[in-house]
Amino acid sequence: MSADRALLDEALERGEEEGGNVEFKERLTRAVHLSDGRMESLAAQLRHRVLSGDGVATYVVGVTDDGGIAGIPPDDFSETMDVLSLLAEEAGAHIEDVETWGVGESAERGLVGVATIREGAMLDVDDDHIVVGTAGHVDHGKSTLVGSLVTGQADNGNGSTRSFLDVQPHEVERGLSADLSYAVYGFSDDGPVHMRNPHRKSDRAQVVQEADRLVSFVDTVGHEPWLRTTIRGLVGQRLDYGLLVVAADDGPTRTTREHLGILLAMELPTVVAITKVDAVSEERVAEVEREVERLLRDVGRTPLSVERHGVDAAVEEISESVVPLFLTSAVTMDGLDDLDRLFEALPKRSAAEGEFKMYIDRTYSVTGVGAVASGTVNSGAVEAGDTLLLGPMSDGEFREVEVRSIEMHYHRVDRANAGRIVGIALKGVRESEIERGMVLLPGDAEPTAVREFEADVMVLNHPTRIQEGYEPVVHLETISEAAIFHPDGGRLLPGDTGTTRVEFKFRPYFVEVGQRFVFREGRSKGVGTVTKVD
Repeated sequence: MSADRALLDEALERGEEEGGNVEFKERLTRAVHLSDGRMESLAAQLRHRVLSGDGVATYVVGVTDDGGIAGIPPDDFSETMDVLSLLAEEAGAHIEDVETWGVGESAERGLVGVATIREGAMLDVDDDHIVVGTAGHVDHGKSTLVGSLVTGQADNGNGSTRSFLDVQPHEVERGLSADLSYAVYGFSDDGPVHMRNPHRKSDRAQVVQEADRLVSFVDTVGHEPWLRTTIRGLVGQRLDYGLLVVAADDGPTRTTREHLGILLAMELPTVVAITKVDAVSEERVAEVEREVERLLRDVGRTPLSVERHGVDAAVEEISESVVPLFLTSAVTMDGLDDLDRLFEALPKRSAAEGEFKMYIDRTYSVTGVGAVASGTVNSGAVEAGDTLLLGPMSDGEFREVEVRSIEMHYHRVDRANAGRIVGIALKGVRESEIERGMVLLPGDAEPTAVREFEADVMVLNHPTRIQEGYEPVVHLETISEAAIFHPDGGRLLPGDTGTTRVEFKFRPYFVEVGQRFVFREGRSKGVGTVTKVD
């Protein structure tokens, strides 16, 4: 058994009490335990356990009736959780959390799990919820600022709150983010709802449960070698707003300009936060503020100083052309109250009507659950139990899968609408078969895999002309794929707007007319819009 099994030991100990809220089950199967009569009896038993525990019951799975450790294979454990979820639904409850352990040195005897079941249906999180993507140069304080926002805690001056977002040990050790990370906080009638300890999954789930309005952050990477990851975060998520940070001790850099260009290319209303104002003089802060204002005007945007005009003006005026400018410090917490007021008041922008669609950004496997696809819901809604299509696979085909469950910031929900960042557990596919850039669509859709499409493009930066056979990387939704350009007229010059045929080099994807994309090769880059799909 795993050394970390306090929860299991406690459940086994409490399970010895007759009539308590703990139930032992070795396994549950659809054929036996959902049959006529048996399902009603087991649901009544579950309801009794929930009421005995003042609204909470504990089911220990993979053990004998007397609490002996048995262990069951992963597939059987997964089916047991499916059956238990249906029994809980029948009893007016839901599975809130599941902890699993392997039995034996290498889990050769299978799995044991402890499921926490709570009274009431799974929450349908349909509150006002905005998604904000961060951008900015490395060491300018993106993750530190977001960490202080979501926790309400001041930084120690050495990036202590940054650790709440960086998920890999080498990222924490080096102080450099190397992949996208996520954070959430919210607002209720009593003000901001913060995470006390973001390293605990339950704290993130509690924010989702308690807040009337949620703000999710997609924190990108500031180090130049990982610009591709930053583009993925800004292009591939269904963002409502951008948050560009500029450090007062450094000022705008080439990376600042690059990231700003991507935000503007995606037509994303953006906020600029000048960070580390505590580390420099007032004169230096004013100088950097003027530099940022010049940078914004150079790209045709109007800066709006919150110091001079206030938060209400920022909420009212923010748009693709007006960029509010905040002065902040995660150490003194200056300016963070203003950002709270802004994020509490900003309207949601990205809600999309129509059928469900979600491009996959990450995949992982959860013991006892199976393959999980993570991403931001582009449009429509998805519910537990839905049948979906996944693909295209490398051969262009789409695979039918079933939604086992949905989690949003570690909180289980029964439905997710457009704009939600979720993990969807899928039945009918292995995690190794799912790739970033694939899409999930309704089961009755008739999608076509796309190898080529036509697009209107604008070349933003290129040392020479773009000719037939030019091979950049195209970033469209969560797709990052090498492509071959076939421009009309045979070439495109820097600053040109033109039409080109775009051919994915290695495999097909799901592409639709109207989608915007960024293409990049070295320091060359441009933007485009899909106009025709072959």
